[in-house]
Amino acid sequence: MTAVHTAGVERTTARAALGVPGVAELHPSLRQSLAEAATRVRRTLGSVAPSLEAGIHAERAPRTGAWHVEARCVLDEDRRALDTARDVRESVRSAVDAYATRHGIPGPVTVVVTVTRTTGHRPSHQTGTTAP
Repeated sequence: MTAVHTAGVERTTARAALGVPGVAELHPSLRQSLAEAATRVRRTLGSVAPSLEAGIHAERAPRTGAWHVEARCVLDEDRRALDTARDVRESVRSAVDAYATRHGIPGPVTVVVTVTRTTGHRPSHQTGTTAP
């Protein structure tokens, strides 16, 4: 397994999670937030949009080949959080399984969905804008 495969699994996870109705955005972990803050301090030109994979962590067990994926989500309050989290888990599991099979790195997929908060509006995924 390479970092390329892990990054691909994280991108696949992010797209699958954000495609589920009721997911407003992904919420970065403290580690990701600190890394992003450090990157911003080092940059002198403009601000950078948060990466699509913020709020996602994936790793593969070297001995078993199993994938463990975590998605930290902010959910719309208009939909029951339990239903949305279950849909995210299933969508991510299916997407990662398909990605891993296509790239010759199949293995069992475990998905953990953490709901960090609920919100009354869904932000746009474009830099600096929010949708009502």
